[in-house]
Amino acid sequence: MRRLEGGKTFLGSSLAKTGHYNHKANISTYTRVVNGLTNGKVQRDRLPGLRQFSAVPPLPSLLAMMQEEAGILKEGFLVKRGHVVRNWKVRWFVLLQDKLLYYKIEGGKKEPSPKGRILLDGCTITCPCLEYENRPLLIKLKTKTNTDYFLECCSREERDSWALDITGAIHAGHPVQVQELHRMKNSFKLLDNISLHDIVERMYDSNTGIKLTRNLDQGNRYKETFTGSALVDWLISNSFAVSRFEAVTLASMLMDENFIRPVGTRSTEAMRFSDPSEKFLDDSTALYMFAENGKKNTSSKEEVQFNISELSGTIVKQGFLVKQGHKRKNWKVRKFVLRADPAFLHYYDPTKEENKPVGGFSLRGCLVSALEDNGVPAGVKGNVQGNLFKIITKNDIHYYIQASSKAERVQWIEAIKPLT
Repeated sequence: MRRLEGGKTFLGSSLAKTGHYNHKANISTYTRVVNGLTNGKVQRDRLPGLRQFSAVPPLPSLLAMMQEEAGILKEGFLVKRGHVVRNWKVRWFVLLQDKLLYYKIEGGKKEPSPKGRILLDGCTITCPCLEYENRPLLIKLKTKTNTDYFLECCSREERDSWALDITGAIHAGHPVQVQELHRMKNSFKLLDNISLHDIVERMYDSNTGIKLTRNLDQGNRYKETFTGSALVDWLISNSFAVSRFEAVTLASMLMDENFIRPVGTRSTEAMRFSDPSEKFLDDSTALYMFAENGKKNTSSKEEVQFNISELSGTIVKQGFLVKQGHKRKNWKVRKFVLRADPAFLHYYDPTKEENKPVGGFSLRGCLVSALEDNGVPAGVKGNVQGNLFKIITKNDIHYYIQASSKAERVQWIEAIKPLT
């Protein structure tokens, strides 16, 4: 997911090679399409920039797509809940000034026409949205026809970035509202006569309170904990704070009054800061628990050792990538999480609620390299090309992975190499 700020975009599409709309380039592309038609088929050797299309849509439709893509504000993978069957599927989303388009991905390629669209006029947005207990990174959009859309991101930072850009698009024609949104984002004004005891009592509620989970930190397993970003989301969702800055300060007050306490290395080290904004961490790797639980369930380090130490490393990078399967050789979107100390790369099925990796491997002794963008590299199946890279493990297992842009591919390779 990213703003279009230069660099080749998703799957090598020539419809959006740069961060701005190149009118001449797209007219040229349109002309090549017209000249390359043979009974409705595209002569691929004459259209290297449109490799993902097996056939060209009708000419008016193609022109309409070009005009739509002219105003792209943001694009990337999100996980969407279905309307009829309430399952979750990965879609490629494109944010425009007045709508949000989403595309189906088949064989590692974006289909030419959108699967659906969400009209933003009159929409309301809820972020954070805590309606699904096992999906804490949701954005909820309600259209003016009262249709609900639930969109899941791969990280809290990505979720907040998408929410801010979608909110900006919804209010694009109302500059005063946009200014007010930015002011609220950085505001600090806690509720009058706020009671920390009331907040803690609400946090304990078995139905609407904060969800307590088991978490790992430096090889240790902690029961009945919550992350810093989860508490910030909960405080905003329950209207105890308006901005994340307010929620962080409020969480620090809960620590000062000994209602909650840090556990694990990351959050404990942050306690050395005296400034309230730095004492509590709005972070998905910083762990906290109720102070009373800590007193009741104190256990030695030996008792909480967890044998899957590979999942306890520090998260260095995470995001959606497309991966080729080992057996069927099909391409699927996976959420990748890169960890250090120990160095592992795990991948998850983002359509499933359980937060368990479906695969992963140690990075020690691995080789990682970018693949050529011209043509289909050896070992790659399904005519997938563009923004590919390969990881070879020390056991000679080959992983073929596709990023959504050249820049993203470089970022992943640079993050992986020091850990090999």
